[in-house]
This record gives sequence, C-alpha cells and structure tokens, in this order.
Amino acid sequence: MKFDKKQFLADVERVLHADYACDMKSAGRRELYNAVSKAVMEASFENWNREKKSFKRRCGYFSAEFLMGRAIYSNLLNLGILEEVGDALKSVGEDLNAFEEVEDAALGNGGLGRLAACYLESAASKDIALDGYGLRYRYGLFRQTFVDGFQHEEGDDWLKWGDPWSVRVDRDAVFVHFADQTVKAVPYDMPIFGYKNGVVNTLRLWQAEPVQAFDFASFNEMKGEIKATENFNATKITDVLYPNDNTMVGKILRLRQQYFMVSASLQDIVKKFKARGKDLRELPEKWCFQLNDTHPVIAIPELLRLLQAEGLSFDEAFGVCARCFNFTNHTIMAEALEKWDALALSDLLPDVYEQILSCQQKLERDGLDPNVFYIVRDNVVHMANLAIYVSAHVNGVAEIHTNILKRETFKNWYERFPEKFVNITNGITPRRWLLLNNPAMAREIDAVIGAEWHTRLSELKKIKPHLAELLPAFRRIKRENKQKLADYIAAHEGVTLSPDFIFDVQVKRLHEYKRQMLNALSVLYFYYGIKDGSVADFPSTAFIFGAKAAPGYYMAKAVIKFINEIARLVNNDPAVADKMKVVFVQNYNVSYAEKIVCAADISEQISMAGMEASGTGNMKFMLNGTVTLGTLDGANVEICEEAGRENNYIFGATVEEVAAIKQFYCPREQVEGNPRLKRAVETLIDGTFEDASGMLKKLYESLMTGYQPDRYLVLYDFADYVRVKEQLLRDYGSEEFDKKCLINMASVGKFSADRSVRDYAKLIWDL
Repeated sequence: MKFDKKQFLADVERVLHADYACDMKSAGRRELYNAVSKAVMEASFENWNREKKSFKRRCGYFSAEFLMGRAIYSNLLNLGILEEVGDALKSVGEDLNAFEEVEDAALGNGGLGRLAACYLESAASKDIALDGYGLRYRYGLFRQTFVDGFQHEEGDDWLKWGDPWSVRVDRDAVFVHFADQTVKAVPYDMPIFGYKNGVVNTLRLWQAEPVQAFDFASFNEMKGEIKATENFNATKITDVLYPNDNTMVGKILRLRQQYFMVSASLQDIVKKFKARGKDLRELPEKWCFQLNDTHPVIAIPELLRLLQAEGLSFDEAFGVCARCFNFTNHTIMAEALEKWDALALSDLLPDVYEQILSCQQKLERDGLDPNVFYIVRDNVVHMANLAIYVSAHVNGVAEIHTNILKRETFKNWYERFPEKFVNITNGITPRRWLLLNNPAMAREIDAVIGAEWHTRLSELKKIKPHLAELLPAFRRIKRENKQKLADYIAAHEGVTLSPDFIFDVQVKRLHEYKRQMLNALSVLYFYYGIKDGSVADFPSTAFIFGAKAAPGYYMAKAVIKFINEIARLVNNDPAVADKMKVVFVQNYNVSYAEKIVCAADISEQISMAGMEASGTGNMKFMLNGTVTLGTLDGANVEICEEAGRENNYIFGATVEEVAAIKQFYCPREQVEGNPRLKRAVETLIDGTFEDASGMLKKLYESLMTGYQPDRYLVLYDFADYVRVKEQLLRDYGSEEFDKKCLINMASVGKFSADRSVRDYAKLIWDL
C-alpha cells in the first residue's frame, strides 16, 4: 500500500470533523483511534472490493470462534505502513503506541479461535481465497478478574472503543427461522489483509437483531414490554460467546447460536451464487466449506434443506454437500464431541432434524451397520459422526492426534472411509507472533539472513550457522522483553518481578487435562524444599500462569483458586523473596500473549500425553526462542522432531504407556512415596489455605479419592516432571541453553500457518 503522509493526515482530520466534530488537537484517544483506522480502511477499499467481486473458487471457514486480537497494529504491519503511520502521528504530536489500550476483539476462547485468526491472515498473505464466517458477539468471552483468588466474570465490552475495522452490510441481511421465533441476521465484514501483497479477504460476522425493533401498535396499546421481550430473545443469540450450558436453557441457546451462524452464512452464499445465474448443483465448483470442530456441523443439514427448497432432490443435495464440506476435529475427548438431545433439536429446528434423519436413513441404505455407524442413536444426535459421514475430508491437527483419531476415536469410520482422513498440523502466523510482538529480534534476524522468512518461515533455518553471532543480541532482547513484561505485570497485577528471574510460563485455556495442577504442585514442592533446606541453590524463578476457566467449569475454577492461594503464600513470604514469585495474570488474551511469548524462558506444555490435539502456544514460544518443557503430546512431538529432543525438555508417560498405567494405577502410592509431594497435595485439605467454598477439597478428591482419581496422571508424572524441570533450571543461563533457544527458533518453519493453509488448499480445498 502506497503511503502519502500528507494525504493520510488530511484523511484523519476529515474523519474527525465528520464523525466527532473535532480536530487532531482536541480529539481523545478513542476518536483518534477510530479516525486513523477509518482512514486506512478507506485507502484499502479498492483492493478489498476487487477480491469480493472475484468469482474464483473460495473456501468458507465456519467457526464459532475468531480470536482476532487487537487489529490496528497487525493491519498496519501487513499493509506495510506501520512505521509510516507511527511517524506521521509523531509529526503532529500523537503516539501510535497510545492505542495499546484498545480492547481485543475477544471473539474466541483459546487455540480454536486463535488458529482460525491465524489461518485467515496466512491465507490472505498466500493469496488463498479463504473467507471466515462467524458471530459478532456483543460481549465476546468474558473479562476475567480475581476476587479473593476466585475467578470473577464480567462482560467484555470490546466494542466500547468502536469497531472501525468492520463494515455493517445491511443489504446482505437475511432472516433465520426457528420453530419459536424468526431473527434478522445482519453481517459485519472485517477485512483480512495479506502481508504486503494487496490481497484482502473477508471475515463476515453475523449479528442477531429483531425482525421489527419497534412495533408502534403494541406500544400504543401499552404492550411494549412484550415487544421488548421479543427483542431481547433475538439479540441474546449473539450477546455472549459460549453461554453457560450447565442447564438446558443454556444448551438451547448454544444450539440457536450455531444454527443462526451457519444458516445466515449459507443463505448468503446460496443467494449470491443463484444471482450469478448458476445451477446449485455446480456449487462445489465455486465453494467448499471447512467446519472448524463440531460447533458448525449443523451447516450440513441446513444446506441440505436449502438446496431441496430450491428444487434439488435429497440425493442431489447430498451429493453437493459431500463435495462441499470438510471437517476439522480438534479433540479426542468424548464430552467435547458435540451431541444434541434429539427431542430438543427437533423442537427447535424440525426441518433441520428431518434432514439429519434422512442422512441416517441414507447411511443405512448405503449398507453401513447402524449398530456401528450412526448419526442418531438412543435419541441423541452425534454431530461428529454426521460430519464424518457427509464430509469429503476429515482432518486432525497434529500427526499424533490424527493417528489417535484413526486408531481409537473414529476407528470404525477410518476403516470404512480411509480416503477421507488426512493430517494437517496446525500453524501460527509469523507476522503477529514475531514481527509484530518481538520487532527487535526480527530486525536482528533480518540483518543476518534477510527478510524472506517473513513469508517463508522455513528460511529461519539459515540462522543456524550464525548462532554465536546472534547470541548476544538474543540475550539482550530477551532481557528487555522480560523487563517490559515485568513492568506490565507490576502495573496490572500488582506483583513485582525481576527480569533476572527465570520466567517459567504456562498460559493457555484452563482445563484439567492441560494440567496446570501439575505445575502448581511443583511450585509448592520447591517452596517447601527451599523452606526446609532440602532444596539448595534454587535458581530464582517466576512462575507465570494465565488462563480463563469456562464459567460453568467448577474444577477449572478450583485450580485457579488454588494457584492464587499459592501465589499469596509464596509472594508474602520474605524468606523466599529472592528465590520465587508466582503470578496468575488476569484476563489473559492475545495482547497479553504478545508480551508474554517473547519474554518467556520456559514454555510449559505439560498436558497428559494423548489429550492435546496440537496446541499452538507451543509454536508461538518456539518461534520466539523458548525451550519446551513438555510431554510427547500434540505438536510437542513434531517440535522435538524439528528442533531435536535434546534441545527441549521432555518428561512423562507416552500415549502408549498411559492406557497400561491406568489399568492398575493407584495415586496414593505416588504420594506416600514422596513426602514433599504429599505435603503439597495435603495443603488442599490441611488448613494451609482457607477453603470455605470447598473447592480445594474437591481438587483433593479428584486427585486422591474420587471416581477415577487422578484421571490425568498428575501425580504419576510428577516425579519425572520435577526431575526434568530441575535439570532445565540448572541449565538455564549457560551458552548451551541459549543455543537450544535459538535452535528452536531456527527450526520452527514447519509450524507456520502459511504452510498449514497451503496444505489445506492442496489436500482439501483444491484452491
């Protein structure tokens, strides 16, 4: 994008005049942010419009989550004008860094949504015609704070800064019909800029609105409250990402969200396809759809319904769907493979349920044993089975994950349809996760090997002959990043960290299988060892946690409470002040992650082997020169293959060992044989921490006495985890350790989202 400083500043002034009746001198930060963003958007219109009007074959990426993060810096970077805009604002006394306060677009929960965001950016950067389709949540996930150590959820009002990077497109509004209501779906389009290539793809997010916002007649008859209730029932569909589904009301709201998203998207696509005079039987020639996990799988029966409403027979419609749809699975956990109560689904979406039953009948007509292959069984609709049966391709997201799908989770389906299954290992965009968040290191790399790695991450391997040359800059920049993170944590969390401490980091969604508990118990283990003298010369370490627990996930919230209690104990003990600090950062999001991944010394990826489909946080740390402390799970396996196991720190039972261990496992034996571990575990019940809520007792029971105690082998893997962690802490600071960090950075090429989307385009989308 060509940049004219004078024209840019004039455009900013014009927007300020028109929208806010102010000028640059009197504008506040919010007004200036919106004006700068809108000025850039206007200058990008021509490229975006050209892409929207093209009729090349495209893929629609259907996802319940798009964790986009803060848009302004990444957009300016990809447009190639980040420094120019900064200089232009500086020339008139303004600071581009002031926009750090802008809220993230928190339209996602974790890896699933961040992966979708990376794929959209990489596809645009590689000129791959990929458009996202999702929901424009009013309050995103939630804003997390801690109250007396407990997670507290508040509405995440990300729109309070405005939404200048989105355009409302009323002309494309459609109506979505449920059995009990009809809702208007209004699209907001967000441009996805490719990196310095002029390509602009689209993320279309749907907002739910009432069909008729104000009914004068009912108001005149003093029945306005009825209309207000109807309006609320419409708008609440896109109020919050993932409403609590511990109740049937919450479950039905989630189902409404999912259907609303896919119905609006497919109606829009079908309508525009027809407008070009095309036969809908030819839809697969111009469109395919990627279903990002099971949330959008209801798109399959909805497209069947829409096509038959246009005159196609069921078999013709099924043939179209079988060529259009592809399914990405992100989990092996049975409880996460979405299922719906058949009665509830049929009550809410009777026409859609009829299509699901027709798919079940076709499956049986095709000769598949309904006792083995089923979509509806015992009044339960199995969405993953529907996706596998109809989709052209089914993919896992790491080699080990895909193999587990084939061998265990979907074994019968794989044996019947082996040609459908393919692996595509996840990736991350190097633009946001090194160029943007770690610019000083990026400049050092550019000086040594050039800038080709910006779009060909495998080129980073060229730094391997230059490790000694890069080490001084790497150490200096890492310490600078640690200082910046420490300053940010001091300001936002009230905890003072020294950049001379080792930064041991575990940031990700809070789930029992991710085993934040393992890390927490190790902190107590070391703490008590320092206190009783059994641990000598412990390297000064800051244990940094970040995670949100789903509002209805009791045990995950209990883990947060436990870690915050540990932090209170450790941080208030002057006897260990020079050895240990613990901090659980609040409201962990993309912007926090950008500061953390370039400052970490240790990347904790410690899920029980076989549970993490892939992980992408591990890749972000690796890209920024951080060693992995982890199990052979998810993409950790491939990280070790690429960078060498000797350059990372691996512990714990393997996938093959886990099943055998669980047959005869007794967690009490692990604790009784390890007095310091026993002491750490018993803090959950011995009064060390106040537990009026009973949460900590529940954690103890989950480890020691409950049904399937220590389900995720926290206690079994503990001794090996501590052994390897101690080795890592001893290695830290040596030249050999720093070289391990740089070798990881140099070996990260496989984990670029650019490679991932090229694999999708070649192996699945045929783009």
